[in-house]
Amino acid sequence: MGVLLIAGVATAATRDETWPRVPGWAGVFVILVPIGLLGLAIRAARSRALASEQRAEALEREQRTATRLAVAEERARIARELHDVVSHHVSVMTIQAGAAGKVLDQDPELARGALTAIENGGRETMAELRHLLGVLNPDDGLLEPQPGLESLAGLVDGVRNAGQPVTLTCTVGALPHGLGLTVYRVVQEALTNAMRHAPGADTTVTVSGADGTLLVEIVNEPAAHPGEPGAGTGLLGLAERLRVYDGVLETGRRPDGGFRVAARVPFVQGATS
Repeated sequence: MGVLLIAGVATAATRDETWPRVPGWAGVFVILVPIGLLGLAIRAARSRALASEQRAEALEREQRTATRLAVAEERARIARELHDVVSHHVSVMTIQAGAAGKVLDQDPELARGALTAIENGGRETMAELRHLLGVLNPDDGLLEPQPGLESLAGLVDGVRNAGQPVTLTCTVGALPHGLGLTVYRVVQEALTNAMRHAPGADTTVTVSGADGTLLVEIVNEPAAHPGEPGAGTGLLGLAERLRVYDGVLETGRRPDGGFRVAARVPFVQGATS
C-alpha cells in the first residue's frame, strides 16, 4: 500500500494528465472491472473467514466429543473399581458376621476373631475408597499404590480368614502395573463370587505364564450349600478390563458342579514397562 501511495503521488506531481487514454466504448469496463475485482476479493475473504470459523467450530465439537468420551470411560473405570472393592469386602464382612453370630454363644473367642476380621476388612475397604477419592482429587495427598500381583497373598489370606479354603500358586514374576492391577481384580472378583455362590468350597488360584500367554485361573469345587446365582455384572467388567490388554475371559460351570474363571492375556515375561 505504501508503494502504491508513493507511485500515485509521484505520478500526480510529475504529470498534468494521468487519466489513461482509452476508447470511449472501454470506459465502462475501466470503471466496472475494478469494482467487480474488489467485490470478488471481498467475497473470497468472507468465504475464507467463514471456512475458518466452520473449521474452528468443528474442532471445538470434536474436542467436546472427545472430552465426553474420556469422562464416560473414566466414570466406567471408577465404577468398576468401586464394584470390585465394595463387593469383595462387603461379601467377606457379611460372611464373617454370619459366622460370628452362629458361634457367639458356643465359642466367644472365635466370634471375637471374626469381628476383628470384619473390622480389618472395613479398614481395608475405607483405605481403597480413599485411594479412589485420591485419584479423583490428587491434591488431597491420599494417593497410594494400587494393588497388584504382590498383593494377592494378602487377598487370599483375607478370604481364608472368612472361611473359604483357598490355595494360591503364582509362578509369574513382576508385571506391568496396569496388568498387575487387572490380575488382582480378576482374582478378587472370582473369589468374591466363590464366597457368595459356593461358600466353604475348596478354591484354587493359579497365576502362570507360558508360550507368551499369562493365565489367571480360579476354580472352586461344588459347594455343600450353594448360594444364590448372581447377575454377572462383575464378570462383564472383568471382560472389559481384559480387552484393554487383548485378553479374553472364560467362565463357566465345570462337569463336577464347580465353577471356573480363567483369564488369558498375551504377555512376554520380563516386559515390565
